[in-house]
Formats: sequence, C-alpha cells, structure tokens
Amino acid sequence: MKIMQIVGTRPNFIKVAPIIQKLVDRGIDHVFVHTGQHFDENMSKVFFKDLDLPEPDVYLGAGSKSGVQQIANIMLGLEPIIISEKPDLVIVVGDVNSTLAAALCASKTGTPVAHVEAGYRSSDLSMPEEINRIVVDHIAQILFAPTEDAVENLKKEGVEERRIFFVGNIMAETLIKFKDKANESRILNKLKLSPKTYALATIHRAENVDNSERLESIMSALAESPIPVILPLHPRTKKQLDKAFISERSKARVRIISPLGYLDFMKLQSNARLVLTDSGGIQEEALLLSVPCITLRYNTERIITVELGANRLVGAEKELILEAVDEILLGDREIINTPPFWDNKVAHRVVNAVLENRSLLEVVPYRVS
Repeated sequence: MKIMQIVGTRPNFIKVAPIIQKLVDRGIDHVFVHTGQHFDENMSKVFFKDLDLPEPDVYLGAGSKSGVQQIANIMLGLEPIIISEKPDLVIVVGDVNSTLAAALCASKTGTPVAHVEAGYRSSDLSMPEEINRIVVDHIAQILFAPTEDAVENLKKEGVEERRIFFVGNIMAETLIKFKDKANESRILNKLKLSPKTYALATIHRAENVDNSERLESIMSALAESPIPVILPLHPRTKKQLDKAFISERSKARVRIISPLGYLDFMKLQSNARLVLTDSGGIQEEALLLSVPCITLRYNTERIITVELGANRLVGAEKELILEAVDEILLGDREIINTPPFWDNKVAHRVVNAVLENRSLLEVVPYRVS
C-alpha cells in the first residue's frame, strides 16, 4: 500500500508529524508532499527541524497568492505527481487551502482521500476554512474526527457512519511527544521573560487582519492590557499592520517579535499567564497546557474548548477583550479535563483504521492514468 500525505502550512506540519513516524514504523510506503503554502524560514523550514520531519519528496512552491490562485496552482502542480505516483490513498489534514486543493485534485484523479481533523464546524460560511472543511469532508472516503461533537456534525450532514472514525486530536500527540524537548528552549531567557508574567497573542485570520477597524481594536486592547503582551507576528499580519493605520502607541506597548518555531512557541505558550488568539490549533494547545485562552473571534470550530471552560470567545471588541483579560488575572487557574483520545495514540488509530478498512477505498470509480 502506498500513502501520499500532502501538507502546506504550520498547522499541517504539526498534525502530520506523528502520522509520518507511524507509517515509517510500520514500513508502509509513503510519499510526502509540501505544497509550499507556508514557505519562509520561520513558518516552514524551522518546523521540519523542530518536529523531526523528513525532507519532503516533492516541494511545489505554491507561495502566497490569493486563495483561488493558490488552490489552482497547487492542483496544477499536484495532478502529475498523483498520476505518476499512483498512491492508494491521499491523506490531508486540517482546513487550509492546501488541504482543499489536495482533496480536490486527488478526487479528480480517482484517488481515495482520508481527512484527519474531519467534522469541525464553526457554522460560519464567511470563513474560508469552513468552506474548506465542508468540501473536504464530503470528498473524503475516510474521515478521522478529533472530538465527539465532530462525529455528530458529520452524521448530521449525512456522512455514512462506517466512514467516520473517532480517533482523537492528532495535534495533542505532537504536543505530548515534544513537550519535554520544548521545555529545553531558551526563548524565555532570550526575551528576558519570567514564567506567568506575560500574555501571548497571535493574530492571522482574514476577518481580523484584513479589517483595519478590527485590527486596530485588537491592537488597542493588547496595548492596554494590564499584563505585557508578546506578539509573534505572522507575515500576513505584518503586511496589514504596515498598510493599515495602527497607532504608534499600540505598536510600542505590544512587544512584537518574529514568528517562532514549534519548540520556542510551545515554551512561550506553556509559560504564558494567558493566550489571546484567533487560531484554532492554539485554542487546543492552550487547553492541553492549562493556559487560559481568549479567542478573538465570534465563533469557533473548537467548541469543546469553550464547553470545558478553557476558552472565552470575545470577538474583536476592545472592551470585551480587556474584560476577559481582567477576569482571568483575577480568577483562580483551573485544571481543565483533557478530552477523550487527546493522547499519544492518535496516529496509531489513524493508520490502523486505514489498514483495517481498505474496502472503503474501493468506492472511487476511476483512476486517471
């Protein structure tokens, strides 16, 4: 059996690492493709080093373009690779443009698809990621759900139960594996920080970054935080900050640093007093690290983080952001229960499900040759 895994962004690298290791351990033939959606040193190469990922067998160099151009370029680059390699299965992870492009291309070449992190829903179709999730889940022959609510979402949408596998959160397996190694990071010394004396913030989603009013409101809230804020700046956010009118006072009071690798970021996150983010994966990581999280969005596909009390949704309003910060700083830190199957055996469940359910891969009616 030959399996092709296709990735393109920081969250993809984190999620695919344990699956690649499990395929190697089991001696399964596999092809590793990097679309190049994230391509610079801090958003791509350093993650390969930190996560012990092998060099990709194929690098497409898709780069940063509009969503439509990016998806089209990835598909054009992938088609001859899939046709040449003839994998028995293409595995995609998450909800980024590379995930959608890979699933569409595999489907159009008659290749079965498995989706890791299937079933997450925000119920907000204005989010590009929500469209990606829905389309990929209805293309895939095998769907690996991270949570019980994700399983229910898929059932409600009419996905056959025999195709749905509740395997848990693959990101959790990576965090567990590299937690000790991340603790060796010297990033706190480098930034002259003490544990639990700062907040960590990340901003990158289009609804926040491409809206100058929302971006100004968020930056203004960070600037008035009663606790210092460290902001590793995503290239997308840096570009918009430079274009939009953001007060110099806000920039000066927020400590902006370059993007970090996985190990440095995990060390910074695990020692933060709280996290402010619009990232889905960081909401999950914060839960596992017992770090209170404030999400700068009005909805989330990571519903379980809110239900367990690990996460607060506040949107982009300055007053609500600062109110949530105050509540966390004045409150007692709670130990949050870990959701089922957020453990170090997720990749094992994924690979076993593929090998034990090959009949699910026979539904693709044709293969381009």
